[in-house]
Amino acid sequence: MILKAEAEGKIIGSVRAYKNNNTCYIGKIIVDPSYQNRGIGQKLMKEIENSYSDVSRFELFTGFKDEKNIYLYNKLGYKVFKEEKLSPELTFLFFEKII
Repeated sequence: MILKAEAEGKIIGSVRAYKNNNTCYIGKIIVDPSYQNRGIGQKLMKEIENSYSDVSRFELFTGFKDEKNIYLYNKLGYKVFKEEKLSPELTFLFFEKII
């Protein structure tokens, strides 16, 4: 599933997700920088969660320096369950939300 947010005929945000077994895997969420901090990312995430209401778990990941997304995911009840260090400069944080 791919969801998008639009304003004035322009795509200003997007998120994608898919279901495997009883987990919804959420891909990268993006919001145009000029539209950030307006609740668009939160609305996209909530819509994904509502669309996959039959799962018992949600999972996603982001870079350890992505402070805005980390804040959003924590705010929405996601918790880090795994860290994967790819290089000295890059670590992925894996989040999950158990329903």
